[in-house]
Amino acid sequence: MHVTNASAPVVAAFDLDGTLTEGGSVFGWLRSIAGTPRAWGASVRLAVPLLVGAIRSSSWADNAKERLFRTLLQGRPLAAVEETSRRYALDHLARYGRAHVLARLAWHQSQGHDVVLVSASPEMYVSVIATELGAQGACGTRLAVDPLDRLTGSYLGKNCRGTEKMRRLDDWIAERHYSTAPVVYAYGNSRGDRRLLARADHPFNVGKLGRWGRLAQYPTLKA
Repeated sequence: MHVTNASAPVVAAFDLDGTLTEGGSVFGWLRSIAGTPRAWGASVRLAVPLLVGAIRSSSWADNAKERLFRTLLQGRPLAAVEETSRRYALDHLARYGRAHVLARLAWHQSQGHDVVLVSASPEMYVSVIATELGAQGACGTRLAVDPLDRLTGSYLGKNCRGTEKMRRLDDWIAERHYSTAPVVYAYGNSRGDRRLLARADHPFNVGKLGRWGRLAQYPTLKA
């Protein structure tokens, strides 16, 4: 059981895919950049590693995702991808936002809490959604860029999932230079969020599988 300080600052960390929005966002994002035929073709060619990654998680999932990114993103100009990503992110939020989780985010804001999105999705569009929602920050998977400002398709650092989510949140909190350690609320829906929720003082499961889900030990945020 966590003991919290009522006078401490509060940070509310929200996952994106399946938490703030319905389903996943990454494949739709890749389709918006590379086109539907190319995105599906690359997914079919990488079907085995993607499936193994989905089942085994850990580095298998990280590597499979990075291979897909390299196939579809390598050599693309950063500025063009950022503009497409901005349009995609705003459309995705408008179409697939989960009303009760967004209401919870708004409640935190009404209480003067700092809100940050922490997602395995690419930071270039997670940050767009964070800005649209009025959040104080965003932590996502960063993408490497070559000296000519073209995407390499590789990660810059690690895929922001699992332990990396927790580390990135801790780094973000440290950069805020709070005078005292903040009380942390966290919201997630999948096994990739387990470390994030375990680190929080007040963790919430917003997945749809209830007691059958990977986060069944955490309190459920009711719709």
